[in-house]
Amino acid sequence: MPGLPIERSIAHPSLLADILVSKYADHAPLYRQSEIAARDGVALDRASMGRWVGQCEELCRPLTEALRRYTMAGKKLHADDTPIPVLAPGNKKTRTGRLWVYVRDDRRSGSNEPAAVWFDYSSDRKGIHPQTRLAGFEGILQADGYDGVNELYASGRVRQAACWDHARRRYYEVHASTPTDDTQELLDMLGELYSIEANIRGKPATERLRVRQEKSKPLLIGKRSIFNV
Repeated sequence: MPGLPIERSIAHPSLLADILVSKYADHAPLYRQSEIAARDGVALDRASMGRWVGQCEELCRPLTEALRRYTMAGKKLHADDTPIPVLAPGNKKTRTGRLWVYVRDDRRSGSNEPAAVWFDYSSDRKGIHPQTRLAGFEGILQADGYDGVNELYASGRVRQAACWDHARRRYYEVHASTPTDDTQELLDMLGELYSIEANIRGKPATERLRVRQEKSKPLLIGKRSIFNV
């Protein structure tokens, strides 16, 4: 009979899997899982479940490390972050942490390599976090305009790919508050760019470059005077 995942524990793999999926996929905290189990006459101690979660994290560390290495080995990465509430020990209140996401996915560019996503947590949004995680990365990085990643571009080892979605958001906010003919024209132009990209998604790089030179470049040149206002 194979051994159980956690040494000196009676927790079966199916129970551990259920706890982890309920906590991280279904967002059910451990105290709620304990209450649900109690309705069925099963005693699940929150402290024990907390230890099991930590021990399972250690068991999965080789997998998460392999995922990190594969993700960072790509030649093009997408990076972003989002705030998440984190329970502050001792005062039963929450503080704001950051969840960073690094994505390797070139399927829309015609690649057959498997896509991958690696998440990283930090207690704040200091630039040292992405700078440390991307210290060994060489290639193209697509991110928002966050100043914390700008230092990565200084050496030339990492090339910046700006994000039209983030750029459009600013134009849309201006248009929503003070609409003008120029802001409407820019939004319409960005819509045309999105349509061009949709039509060449998944095509070889040479084909995408040709279409962008023939269709996207003239659009941008034609609106240069508005961009420079």
